[in-house]
Amino acid sequence: MALEGLSRGIFRSIGLLKNKRKIDEEELREMTRSLRRALQEADFNVRQTKDLVEKLEARLIEEKPRPGLTLQTHAMNILYTELVRLLGPAHQFQPHGATLLLVGLYGQGKTTTTAKLAEWYRRKHGLRVAVIEADVHRPGAYAQLSQLLEDSTVQVYGEPETKDAPTIVRNGLAACASADLVIVDTAGRHQLDQDLVDELEQISSITRASERWLVIDAQVGQAAGPVAASFHSLAGVTGIVITKLDGTARGGGALSAVAATGAPIVHIGTGENVPDLEKFESDRFISRLLGMGDIQGLIDLAPEDMDEEEAMRLTQRLMSGRFTLNDMYKQMEMMSKVGTIDKLMSFLPGNMLGGMGAMSKSQKEAMQGNLDRYRTIMDSMTAWEKNEPAKIKADRIRRVARGAGVREKDVRELIAQWNRSRKMMKGMGGNRKLNKQMRKMMKEGDMDIDPSSFGM
Repeated sequence: MALEGLSRGIFRSIGLLKNKRKIDEEELREMTRSLRRALQEADFNVRQTKDLVEKLEARLIEEKPRPGLTLQTHAMNILYTELVRLLGPAHQFQPHGATLLLVGLYGQGKTTTTAKLAEWYRRKHGLRVAVIEADVHRPGAYAQLSQLLEDSTVQVYGEPETKDAPTIVRNGLAACASADLVIVDTAGRHQLDQDLVDELEQISSITRASERWLVIDAQVGQAAGPVAASFHSLAGVTGIVITKLDGTARGGGALSAVAATGAPIVHIGTGENVPDLEKFESDRFISRLLGMGDIQGLIDLAPEDMDEEEAMRLTQRLMSGRFTLNDMYKQMEMMSKVGTIDKLMSFLPGNMLGGMGAMSKSQKEAMQGNLDRYRTIMDSMTAWEKNEPAKIKADRIRRVARGAGVREKDVRELIAQWNRSRKMMKGMGGNRKLNKQMRKMMKEGDMDIDPSSFGM
């Protein structure tokens, strides 16, 4: 989950209001102090932090919680609306027929982002996408882009031996004329020197790009603001892609600094692989950050070849508690197509599934390792054993362990995990309040999630 440290800090702060019916002056001061510290540790801009905390404080004093809402949930909802306001609305981009120019400083991840964007728009919008590699200053840029997209139908154009970027762009536009979307990757520098300015101005004139997006590394923190402003004055930036937002304490600084420029964030990079790209929508992003979940975002992760009817049937069996290791195996296969445990859990309400959504990154990595081992064990089982896990005795456990190359203890752990999961899912299936809220989230995108449903 991007900004995991900030998420924990916010939960810690708002958690001070747990079981409170009314808030007194000292409790309010303690909560806002804690929240200010959490935001500043995530490198949020000092002025924005002050503004955000003051707005939360004023609204908690002036506004009464709606009937049925706890003070803790009321505070979380206020913080949600204020953070969404700070980051602004989603950028509306019509990709069909567009030319997209990517700009940025050296080492910000432009070439990888070029591949990510190309594959994202090919996959999500069904477009014929072409990319032009116009970075003539970094050796291997064309080869890197070609390698990233070697398994894709995206057209890659480049002239590795040519050192004149405007010429490459001009020739590339002619070669890629049949594409629905053309993305142009440009060179970066350590700073905005005159050579870069001149080159960008020529390329911008040739492409007449309908969109000009700045690619910026989340690790630059609050320095993202001045960089964004500089490129905006040079190229008329229409959108921003923030890369490497996963695993950095300075991501909050990058988000808040960019928001201060007024430039919309269009996408965020959440990993090193080509699929690790998300469309940035502040309401859904903040919902995940605050542990409220993003069920629609989870649905959007599903690959094109996923059998929706089979997924629904499997979900119903899981929620009823009547599922076998065969069902568990199919569930793991579907999960592996969507992403890692860490990625999946970031889209679920924080304390859902017995608190799994609130696990640390290391705990999720350990869980991922367990799931991979469980699949190996199940590959060594017969159909009967997967359908009747409760009836597996010691002799069968020994045979399965030998076949999978694991300890007998690991096989027993798998059976115990299946039994725990069966009981837990059966309990969730009987939670009418939770089911009602989940359906409401999926249909309406409602964010007023009652933490008591998830044991908060």
